[in-house]
Amino acid sequence: MKSKVLLIDDDIELVGMFKEYLEQEGFDVKAVHDGEAGTAEANTGLYAIAILDVMMPRMNGLETLRRIRTHSQLPILMLTGRGDDTDRIVGLELGADDYVAKPCTPRELTARIRAILRRAQSAPADSGTSSAITVGQLTMYPEQRRATWAGDKLELTSTEFNLLEVLARNAGKPVSKNTLSEQGLGRPLARFDRNIDVHLSSLRHKLGTIADGRSCLQTVYRLGYQLIKE
Repeated sequence: MKSKVLLIDDDIELVGMFKEYLEQEGFDVKAVHDGEAGTAEANTGLYAIAILDVMMPRMNGLETLRRIRTHSQLPILMLTGRGDDTDRIVGLELGADDYVAKPCTPRELTARIRAILRRAQSAPADSGTSSAITVGQLTMYPEQRRATWAGDKLELTSTEFNLLEVLARNAGKPVSKNTLSEQGLGRPLARFDRNIDVHLSSLRHKLGTIADGRSCLQTVYRLGYQLIKE
């Protein structure tokens, strides 16, 4: 079955080019050209991923993302202006899974879409087992893409789930940002890329603390991040 892709961008010519290329690559694509229509479509549950442009009139991409995230954890790839770090970081903080800087080629966009879908639809290659993973009060169910803390469901984006699963499978050991990027985002860590840091900051706020009151997710200087194994 073809993966359904939602394109949300007011640049009709660019969207047409992306749509044609993605359809040639085997995707089923629907394009809408404003944030309100994009929010409505994203919340139907029909799509595997949404591609969302930051710069749109009336309702911009960040507000559109905010509204989508109130109802859906659909994977979202943001299109941002090259060098616009503020929009990228805010987008990630609001729950975007990744971003591509414009102008970008259809080939680059397609590769990034496939990386996100690959991570959303499968466990890490070295997972070893599909059974539940338990670390302290955290329990993850990879096959169901579901996680709980002390029995309460965690509302995680697709990328947050991927990153947390990598950390949980390596609990008690530091995991480098490059490893997290390769296994959690499906691509090597780029220079000056803040993706991992922002996603892990979001995870800290969603996870509980350990017995001594510290966050269960710790930064290990020069080594990466570690999920504490009590």
